[in-house]
Amino acid sequence: MAASIYKWLIIPSLVILLSSARPPAPHPFHVSVVEVNHNTADKDLEISCKIFTDDFENVLEQNYKTKVDLTNPSNKAAMDSLVKKYIFNHLSLKVNGRPVSFSYIGFEIQSEAAYGYVEVDNVPSLSKLEIANSLMYDLFDDQVNIMHVTINGGNRKSTKLDYPDKQTSFSW
Repeated sequence: MAASIYKWLIIPSLVILLSSARPPAPHPFHVSVVEVNHNTADKDLEISCKIFTDDFENVLEQNYKTKVDLTNPSNKAAMDSLVKKYIFNHLSLKVNGRPVSFSYIGFEIQSEAAYGYVEVDNVPSLSKLEIANSLMYDLFDDQVNIMHVTINGGNRKSTKLDYPDKQTSFSW
């Protein structure tokens, strides 16, 4: 009998405690990860840009003055257009000293991250890669952009850029 009384006291207390809890706070750090893989068989650069989805939606809304929902887009073509425009405006590469242009592949959501995919065709060899990366700099002044570059199936180099630094390069 005493156990059932405690049950009736504990359940309302838990309901009050849980209902007064705050919503989860935004993540305390702002980071993106750009991965560049030189695919020697296809002679291209495969590039992924990983950004927290909520931050990415906020920067797209801010920059393009439109409602953005990447997790459940009612208009996938419109969201693809925004993601493409943003990446093309905030990421650029020089391969062996020459500027290159991207082909947009698409984006996907995995857990709390949005991945944007682009590609650079006709890269038979890679001795130097220069990257200009200002992803999310227009939203956060504490942004950190990490870059990983892999060539020849395993030779991997990494670096990071802290706001406001935008330029880095890799040589082999």
